[in-house]
Amino acid sequence: MLDFLNDLLWSKLLIVVLVGLGLFFSISSRFVQFRYFSDMFRIFGQALQRKEGQLSSFQALMLSVAGRVGAGNIAGVAVAIMLGGPGAVFWMWVVALLGMATSYFECSLAQLYKRREEDGTYRGGPAFYILHGLGQRWLAVIFSILLLVTFGFGFNAVQSFTVATSLHDTFGLPTWVSGVALVGVIGLIVFGGIKRIAAMADVLVPIMAGTYILMALVVIGMNLTEVPATLALIVKSAFGLEPAFAGGVGAAILMGVKRGLFSNEAGLGSAPNVAAVAEVKHPSAQGIVQSLSVFIDTLLVCTSTALIILLSGVYQPGSEMAGVVLTQTALAAEVGEWGRIFVSMALLLFVFTTLVYNYYLGENALSFFSTKRILLQGYRVLVMALVLWGSMQDLSTVFGFADVTMGLLALVNLVAIALLFKVGMRLMRDYDAQVQSGVKEPVFDAKKFADLDIDHAAWPQKSAASDVSPASATLAQSHR
Repeated sequence: MLDFLNDLLWSKLLIVVLVGLGLFFSISSRFVQFRYFSDMFRIFGQALQRKEGQLSSFQALMLSVAGRVGAGNIAGVAVAIMLGGPGAVFWMWVVALLGMATSYFECSLAQLYKRREEDGTYRGGPAFYILHGLGQRWLAVIFSILLLVTFGFGFNAVQSFTVATSLHDTFGLPTWVSGVALVGVIGLIVFGGIKRIAAMADVLVPIMAGTYILMALVVIGMNLTEVPATLALIVKSAFGLEPAFAGGVGAAILMGVKRGLFSNEAGLGSAPNVAAVAEVKHPSAQGIVQSLSVFIDTLLVCTSTALIILLSGVYQPGSEMAGVVLTQTALAAEVGEWGRIFVSMALLLFVFTTLVYNYYLGENALSFFSTKRILLQGYRVLVMALVLWGSMQDLSTVFGFADVTMGLLALVNLVAIALLFKVGMRLMRDYDAQVQSGVKEPVFDAKKFADLDIDHAAWPQKSAASDVSPASATLAQSHR
């Protein structure tokens, strides 16, 4: 049954919906992910800023990257190459570039429909824009259940299994020891709430991602003359022009889309839960920033893993070596046995931050039903139990189940974004009009969107109309 559902979702529905909607969003928005690409990097100016009682846009970005960059970037890329050939990497790039537009819309909508909590923080996500944007509570409930099961439980078991396997391969460490250690450290973080989670993420994420990319650059430098041929191999394999590699075009596309979505989560509906937490002046500003996390995850980190594997010469079609072991062996072949240790340590950090991120998504889903403290504490205990359990299991069945729920989660979210597309475009045009009029930091005026079910307490700022010329104000109105 799991195989049948996975085949139906991934071989037929999601490839069409993900790529089709991503292309539609990109063209309709005049490729918003590229028009504002340089603006995405301005967010790093907030790296040392802290808002009392609130999360900055930078912290929300780092928390999002913490979730996206995990086992999928190291083990998932290796699996994609083994099952779909080098061409799978190309389709991961396609999914990411189109997914940047999808991520822009879903995160902008999450900001628009966020709700202000009693303590002054915010909460939001797809369940909130489904409820308040579409008025479909039943669909919001389904989404929240799928989010809780997929991230709160399923993916946490997968992540702990991956890191326990890596540490066992490198150091011979019993898998249960890794599980206990993960539970202990994660418990200290998750019981501290979202602010402690964000404080952890915006310190660890830049270090871990930067170090891993630097290591890939070292490998690239050692094999500089072979890089053009390797990139050509990826492109040719994507279109079936390299028959020596397993899978063919169909397998390359399937694995590229499937592992690409697992890694960068664009359109999956996970990142909007984090995007809604930040305090920003305009919803579109956070949508632009969140697009950058897709770029970092796939175009930088996943590509780093792919080049390490393909440049090392370790990968051979038909080999049974897969997952994190393939990545570790590839790096060890290039820099020596300490490369195996490096991958294990990088994976440990990646998985740790992803586990914490997954926990938060599950908590956010749970809060949609109830905010009773006893349920929250019970959820925390169950998550840590599953992390320990996952470290000691063969997770083929659990992974298959998580793939099914992830596919259903993506479908629900993508349908919601498509139905709310006009609202997303209206937001984008309001932002564009202010930028064109010379406003450096566009400000959201909730009064212009009074016809929507938004929480005005979450948007107390005044309009930036005073900074806009009369002609530009007329332009902004016409865009509405």
